[in-house]
Amino acid sequence: MTDAAKVVLLVVCAAPPAAEVAELVERLQDDGWDVYPVMTDAATAWIEPAALERATGHPVKRELRGPQESKSLPRADAIVVAPATFNTINQWAAGINNTAALGILNEALGANTPIVASPYAKAVLAAHPAFQRNLELLARAGVRFTATDALRPVAPDGPFQWEIVSGVLREVRCTTGASVGPGQEVQGELPMPQVDL
Repeated sequence: MTDAAKVVLLVVCAAPPAAEVAELVERLQDDGWDVYPVMTDAATAWIEPAALERATGHPVKRELRGPQESKSLPRADAIVVAPATFNTINQWAAGINNTAALGILNEALGANTPIVASPYAKAVLAAHPAFQRNLELLARAGVRFTATDALRPVAPDGPFQWEIVSGVLREVRCTTGASVGPGQEVQGELPMPQVDL
């Protein structure tokens, strides 16, 4: 990691691609990002926190900060949510703030921190009207989705394409250095495969 490395918080949610998220960590590091991992509690079914700590060189953030605790994460230059599950998308859009991951995502929206999210939901959940509405709400708030069809979600079979996630973040860094605004078009398409949440 170089002195010029920018900080990205990687929020990992509970879905099968989480088991392979070390590939994304490596891609982000190769692009000069210093990756700090954040996990939902349910994500531990797919990847051990210790594995993410080894991959990133930083402790995994999983719990809300106590009243006497100092902040354990640096200020983020960007945030990646991958995979971003049905549950996380809906709770985030509703402003629920009862986990470390949701607290970070909610604050990031208010602070205009660039956020790249990669939705992952099975078709029957993606068809739920709340999911559609919440994707649109988050997109209007400035969240940049990696799938061009994220606002008309489908869930074809196929591998999670980490190179698209890192590519969108690379665009963000190269074109803005810091920010992504509402309504910016996303290049590339990341299918949302079947997953039981």
